Amino acid sequence: MAMDAPIQVMGILNVTPDSFSDGGSFARLETALDQADKLIEDGADILDIGGESTRPFADPVSAKEEMQRVLPVIKAVYAKHPSVPISIDTTKAIVASEALKAGATIINDISALRHDPEMLTVAQKSTVPIIIMHMQGTPSDMQLKPEYDDVVLDVISFLAERIQWLTENGIKRERIIVDPGIGFGKTLDHNITLLKNLAKLADLGVPVLLGHSRKRFLGDITGVNEGKERDLATAVVSALCADKNIAMIRVHDVASTRQALAITSTFQSSCGRITTSSPSKNKNSKI
Repeated sequence: MAMDAPIQVMGILNVTPDSFSDGGSFARLETALDQADKLIEDGADILDIGGESTRPFADPVSAKEEMQRVLPVIKAVYAKHPSVPISIDTTKAIVASEALKAGATIINDISALRHDPEMLTVAQKSTVPIIIMHMQGTPSDMQLKPEYDDVVLDVISFLAERIQWLTENGIKRERIIVDPGIGFGKTLDHNITLLKNLAKLADLGVPVLLGHSRKRFLGDITGVNEGKERDLATAVVSALCADKNIAMIRVHDVASTRQALAITSTFQSSCGRITTSSPSKNKNSKI
């Protein structure tokens, strides 16, 4: 993906019974496929499908259960929308491997390939993009007491180390995408500091993904407790961060994000600061 390409919108499709914001809503194949249709109709360039909740204090699930959740959905979405890239959101090598066979074309590993040693082998045997994220701790303990010397420098340093490790192990740099991990082992202040300094991550020389959708820090700011009711706040942050050299925005509500990006682009286009893709549906976008 070119660094100067339009911002791409990644639509989140959680097929888990316990997701923090839409748990159970799309756990059945029929409802999951309906939601995939809606996300694409609203303008999603990519679908990110996950079968294990990564909310704070979440318990892990087995690879077998995770595959039972995601593989039928990936196969169905790929069959119906073969031109739409599918990202598999997993930390397990066997899940990623089977998802690629089912039609996924991106691996999104929140552990940055640290959770499962075999994930590197899966990455080496494929040519798909790899998303690596910064997370302090694990979902079960990451929010207990997150601390940093300098959250921006610490996150950049971690991601730089992982990029170097991947390239040394045969993963081409152009396949790597980084995610600062908003909400993953960060306090409200940490999240805000990272958002203000997102542009610095571009110095890593790879595309940057922003994943802030419906997260708790937005509720801390707005007083909105329900995750599903934080789409307006999500869209505002998307608009505020659109000129910070980010390549992708990962969100639950694609339509509101598309509107926010369209307005931001219109207001700033005279300065030549950002370019966003059309808010109309874009089914042929590629990584």
